[in-house]
Amino acid sequence: MGPSLLLILLVLVQTADGFQSHSVSRCLFNSTELKDSRYIYSCIYNKVEFLSFDSNIGLYAGYTSFGMRQANKLNNNPVALSRRRAQKEAFCHHNSGVLYRNVLNRSVAPSVALSSVAPPAGGHPAMLTCSVYGFFPKQIRVTWRRDGQEVTSDVTSTAELPDGAWLYQIHSSLEFRPRSGERISCRVEHVSLKEPLITDWDPSMPESERNKLAIGASGLILGLILSLAGFIYYKRKVKDLVPVPTFESRS
Repeated sequence: MGPSLLLILLVLVQTADGFQSHSVSRCLFNSTELKDSRYIYSCIYNKVEFLSFDSNIGLYAGYTSFGMRQANKLNNNPVALSRRRAQKEAFCHHNSGVLYRNVLNRSVAPSVALSSVAPPAGGHPAMLTCSVYGFFPKQIRVTWRRDGQEVTSDVTSTAELPDGAWLYQIHSSLEFRPRSGERISCRVEHVSLKEPLITDWDPSMPESERNKLAIGASGLILGLILSLAGFIYYKRKVKDLVPVPTFESRS
């Protein structure tokens, strides 16, 4: 079964005294075969529904004294009743088919980004976040894998959030204690993908620690270069010195 979809046609009429009279045609369906589609027609005056037609019943129903008189009149008019019943096929089936072909069957593949927060002092777990952006339709599944096995504990996730232009985003976070040599992956399943999109994270060293190590290594290399340059400069200076003669005194 696919997602439920609602198709609405609104006809609005403004009366002379400022009240609004309008009719609404609705189609409710939840499968591409449209076997369970339902057509509902409602007449409303000044925010009060007084008359409706439901294709599941096949007759008009009135909700006010005026509406009941109109429903009785229409239900006894074979031509008017036949035309209204035909709207399920003419309005619902035709338009819902167009929507399925041009809207619901379209999909946009997601992009994935992984980020981490280094654990603070005291042995607390680190936080790894899998951010999934720019996908359509809304339904998506994001899971975590640790050495190939799905992780279900210490996982939190947002709902699918609007990302603009009919696209969505979602963020899933995993609390973990980094262990050298293990493999942590974010797995994304979506109708736009022929196979799951798997993004690996190297947990051997948190990102902040890698940055600290890189800075420390750069400082060490720079120190060695400066020391070597100073040593070479000193040797050259020693080589250029002129020996000072010494004299021995004889008695």
